[in-house]
Amino acid sequence: MIGFWIVVAVVVILALAVVASYNRFVRQRNLVQESWRQIDVELTRRHDLVPNLVETVKGYASHERQTLEAVTAARAAAATTGTGPTAQAAQENVLSGALRQLFAVAESYPDLKASANFLDLQRQLAETEDRIAAGRRFYNGNVRGLNTRVEAFPSSLVAKTFGFAKAEYFTADDPEVRATPSVSF
Repeated sequence: MIGFWIVVAVVVILALAVVASYNRFVRQRNLVQESWRQIDVELTRRHDLVPNLVETVKGYASHERQTLEAVTAARAAAATTGTGPTAQAAQENVLSGALRQLFAVAESYPDLKASANFLDLQRQLAETEDRIAAGRRFYNGNVRGLNTRVEAFPSSLVAKTFGFAKAEYFTADDPEVRATPSVSF
């Protein structure tokens, strides 16, 4: 009879361990999703600033049509929803490159560089880029935690049983893209 109760106790302890591990996976998955949504908020803010920046530059440098169109197209591609971190990172890389090109064009126009509206938009964009970078670090830290649990034993058994999978990191591939767009006065 004692052996029966020992077996029952071991089964109960194992069941509680599985439940606790499952609940931890759920919390980590939700934390990863929440941190991605925070990045998405900042990316949306960035995408909202770009048309104002383009319009401001257009007023001073209307003959720089190709650059303005490239920024507009990159912003439209980056603003599409429903993409994962890898696809979003690639689209954001293109937008960052287009913005760098736009700021390079702005260097040729002293009146534009002195415009209060342009300077304010540059400042807001730089602040947004900083928040995106902070959000990326937070998101990637949460992804690292989830991925470690998915791969580590014995939690990998629970992950495999209940279908928890590794999450994608949000990374920039190009070292130039990792830098915040230059804001010069």
